[in-house]
Amino acid sequence: MTPDQFVASLQKNPPAPVYLFLGPEPHQRERCRAALLEAVLGSDVEARENGFSRVDLDEVRLASALDDARSLSLFAARRVIWIGSAEAALPRGRAAADDSAESGDGGELAAYLREPTPDTVVVLESSRYGFDGDDKAKLERVQKFYAAVPALVEFRPFSPEAARSLAQSLAKKVGLQLGLPELALLIEATGGDASRIAIEIEKLSLFTAGRRAVTAADIAALVPDAQAATIFALVAALGRGDRAQALETLDTLAREGEYMPLALTFLATQFRMALAARAAGLRGASQIQAHFSQLGARIWPQRAREIEQTVAAFSKGKLERAVVKLFEADRSLRDARPDDRIVMEEMILALTSA
Repeated sequence: MTPDQFVASLQKNPPAPVYLFLGPEPHQRERCRAALLEAVLGSDVEARENGFSRVDLDEVRLASALDDARSLSLFAARRVIWIGSAEAALPRGRAAADDSAESGDGGELAAYLREPTPDTVVVLESSRYGFDGDDKAKLERVQKFYAAVPALVEFRPFSPEAARSLAQSLAKKVGLQLGLPELALLIEATGGDASRIAIEIEKLSLFTAGRRAVTAADIAALVPDAQAATIFALVAALGRGDRAQALETLDTLAREGEYMPLALTFLATQFRMALAARAAGLRGASQIQAHFSQLGARIWPQRAREIEQTVAAFSKGKLERAVVKLFEADRSLRDARPDDRIVMEEMILALTSA
């Protein structure tokens, strides 16, 4: 089930005796943890202190953690046992050939599931592996080992659209005035990571104190990696052919001590992708995003819109000349004692000329 389905189920039904929390996304996992504690232990501080316990399978065996779950507490009528690093219980060596939970710690789990302790909820948390790439097979092995657990909650990374929706929801909740350009900048700077989005929105809320709207300068000053997002602002300005904005953004980068060859690398990537999009006859940001995602180059919707703007602002011939000019600028920056600012200004003037 999804985190949303898990939270909804707690509002309608008693919690299951055992859950398997699978996946690395921390923001939704924390949300589900809070909902489970509220459903089982309520909001009483003493009940939570006595009823909640946490163990890690990197330090103890699963059998020992389940023995704790079987024990009745003198101080808590209801309990939540949180078992972290669930993947550590998987057999190794020769035993790893059979991942089924029928012997050893797996047998202990099967026995507990047949007769779970009343008023006790056990959460098995495996957050080490993701759902893609090399982690996929490892995660499937964890899921196979715990296949007897009937309640599985998957914590997948947020999609670009979900990250944007979350940022808007969190900003509204704390009364943060966040415009669409600033929202896009924040998502780029955080890489769409939900936990980072939540932290940075809280920081921006405290910084502005609700008295004014968030600016790009606020994000650049407070959000780690936002300087790279400022480079994307330069990319977007050049893509629109906006010379004044491009020079103003260059001035910001220069004040912040940005390494100009890095900025050129972003720019070159932008124009090469725009040239490829034009050659493929792509129309609209959605087609651009889908096309490059299929090729293995995952891009955010805002980046796809920037590429769309670049394709609209530059003809095929001008895109080709831009790629050449960017190469020449990169070579000039690597000459002995170049004036980076002059090289970059000449490149901007060339790319925004009629």
